[in-house]
Amino acid sequence: MNRSLFTLVLIFAALSVIHLLYLAVSRLQKDKDYTGIGFRIKTWWGMLFIFCLATLSNSVVSLLSLMVLAFFALKEYFSMIRTRKADRRLFLWAYLSIPLQFYWVYIEWYGMFIVFIPVYVFLLLPLPRLINKGTLGFLRSVSATQWGLMLMVFGLSHLAYFQFASPEYGAGLVLFLVVLTQLNDAVHYMASIYFGKHKIVPTSNPYLTWEGFACAFVVTTAVSYLIYPHLTPLNPAFGYLSGMLISLSGFFGSLTVSVLKRDLLIGDDDKFAALKKSYLSRIDSLTYTAPVFFHVIRYFFDFM
Repeated sequence: MNRSLFTLVLIFAALSVIHLLYLAVSRLQKDKDYTGIGFRIKTWWGMLFIFCLATLSNSVVSLLSLMVLAFFALKEYFSMIRTRKADRRLFLWAYLSIPLQFYWVYIEWYGMFIVFIPVYVFLLLPLPRLINKGTLGFLRSVSATQWGLMLMVFGLSHLAYFQFASPEYGAGLVLFLVVLTQLNDAVHYMASIYFGKHKIVPTSNPYLTWEGFACAFVVTTAVSYLIYPHLTPLNPAFGYLSGMLISLSGFFGSLTVSVLKRDLLIGDDDKFAALKKSYLSRIDSLTYTAPVFFHVIRYFFDFM
C-alpha cells in the first residue's frame, strides 16, 4: 500500500508537470495540433481519481468504480451505433450483464467470469431481438452489441479481478498496467506528431504511425523495467516482457477501436469528429491490455 501510495503521488506530480508543459507548448507552437493530447490529459485526471479508488480503497470500492467505468464505456459505444426501436431491449439486456459480470468477480467465480459474456451472453443476447422484432438488421445489431460487451465490459472487468485474484499484489499490478498503457498511448501520439511520416492506417486513425509505434514500444519497455520492482512481484525477465506485451496489445486495442468507430460512423463525419474527444478514445487500449496482461500473469505466476 505504501509503495502504491508513493507511486500515485509521483503520478500526480508528473501529470501536473505534463499539464503545465502542454499549456505552454500549445501556446508557443500553434502550428501543431495538440488537441488530442489535451483531451487525453483531461481524461487522465479523471482516471487518476478512479484508479486512486481502485488502488487505495478496499476491493469492493475498486470493483464498483471499475463497474462504472465499464458502464460509461459501453454507453458511449452504443451512442455510435445506428439504432432502431427494436434494439432498445437488446441494449437493456447488455446493460444488465454488467452487474452480473462484476458479481462473478466479487464472489471470485473465475469459471463463470471467463465464460459468461463470451458464451452465455452470446447465446442469449439474440432473444430480445428475435421475439416479434423482425429480421431487418438482426445480424448487425446483435454482433455490434456483442462486440461492445466483449471490449467494454469483458475486457475492462479484468481490471477488477486483479485485486480479488491477488489481494496482496493486485492493486499494484492494476496501477502498473494503467500507467504503462496510458504512457504507451501518449508517447505514440507525441512521437507521431513530431517524427511520424509513415501512417499505419490513415483512413481510421491519422495519429498512428510506425515511428510513433517504435518510440512507444521502446519507452514503455524501458519504463516497465524501471517501475516493476516498486509495483509488482515480477522477475526481471517479466519486467522487460510486460512492457513489450502492454505496448503491443495497447497498440492493437487502439487500432481496433479506431477502425471499429470508423466503420460504425461511416457517413456521419460530424459525430465521428465529436467522438475524437470522447471518453472511449482514452480507454480503448485498456480493453486489450487488461485481459492480455491478466491471463499472461495468471498463467506464469502462482500468486494469481
